Amino acid sequence: MTLDRTVLMFAGFMILLSLALGTWVSGWWYLFTAFIGVNMIQSSFTGFCPAAIVFKKLGVKSGTAFE
Repeated sequence: MTLDRTVLMFAGFMILLSLALGTWVSGWWYLFTAFIGVNMIQSSFTGFCPAAIVFKKLGVKSGTAFE
């Protein structure tokens, strides 16, 4: 799996997790969902993605979006 797909999968998982936590634990978790969305938007403009940096250091092979 490439870095691009790993980051997208991780973002999707975190969104679903934060929505579940917001539904069953506390509505404050929806702020985490918003944070993930804002991070995805800024990453699309700047190309800077903290998750991509972490996954790259873990040895996930590079894709084309986060080079």
